[in-house]
Amino acid sequence: MTENDSRFLKACRGEEVDCTPIWFMRQAGRYMQEYRKLREKHTLLELCTRPDLAKEVTLQPIRRFDLDAAIVFADILLPLKSMGVGFDFVKGKGPVIHQPIRSPADVEKLHAGDPEEDLKCVLETLGLVRGELDPKIALIGFAGAPFTVASYMIEGGYSRNFLHTKRLMYSHPEAWQRLMETTSEVMARYLTAQIEAGAQAIQLFDSWVGSLEPEDYRRYVLPYSQKIFARLKPYSVPLLHFGTGTATLLELMKEAGGTVMGVDWRISLKDARGRLGSNTPIQGNLDPVALFAPPSCLEEKVDQVLEQADGRPGHIFNLGHGILPETPVENVEAVVEWVHAKSKR
Repeated sequence: MTENDSRFLKACRGEEVDCTPIWFMRQAGRYMQEYRKLREKHTLLELCTRPDLAKEVTLQPIRRFDLDAAIVFADILLPLKSMGVGFDFVKGKGPVIHQPIRSPADVEKLHAGDPEEDLKCVLETLGLVRGELDPKIALIGFAGAPFTVASYMIEGGYSRNFLHTKRLMYSHPEAWQRLMETTSEVMARYLTAQIEAGAQAIQLFDSWVGSLEPEDYRRYVLPYSQKIFARLKPYSVPLLHFGTGTATLLELMKEAGGTVMGVDWRISLKDARGRLGSNTPIQGNLDPVALFAPPSCLEEKVDQVLEQADGRPGHIFNLGHGILPETPVENVEAVVEWVHAKSKR
């Protein structure tokens, strides 16, 4: 098997496969004992920025489960270094921005920097992982989409209502434009470098964009995500576009770009495919909390996703968001086995 013949990459291209490929967002992380042992000795930032450690964490779920893709272990906030924005991971709180961007004057201080140099650690990790992966397993690179990354910078961390983000967006449209242009430039260069370093597919995470109404998405977000996908298109690798709470935005997200659309559990795959077009490869969409269900219920949930996909080419099985930290490992293993066995053709 050549690398381009991997089950995951073929499904991303809408080609026939022997069974449905599967991987999980956040498949490397706190639910695994192997990861927790490393985390006892190293900070999250160390795990992300030391290529030897990031390689190990990336490969842990690949050794444990029969997954069809690995995703490089990193964090969507790492590119902030190239923009002059300081941050840290605080226990019990998650990421915290040292000086949130709240005014046009704050935006003026940002710069595009040199992500290829500043994030060399991630690029080295990709090379190390590619050197060890079986050709049948694809390697995914990723970055945060401009809106989601900008929201972190503005809110200073997690937000429920995105008050500060929307206030800046509505009140200072010129500053918002500059912020999004700078962010999208950094992400485009970062993702281009990831492809050149060995990533065989790219996923753009717009995890928070579901907080917007469609008209705001079209005006304030779409042009900048579109810019990133346009820059990556010449590389001819699968481009996955994912967000949560985006049932009202699917058509607009497709317009923004990407060759594979990720959907969460709030919309059925059947409905999503009907709106996106039957020729659009799709990824999803088991509820991450379903992994906590009793085996009979969990298996029923897996069956529902596969039934909605209807065995047609161009489906990648995944969760509708990332694996939660307390997830039972045995349930993850069961889902991988069920998806491959039940979709065999």
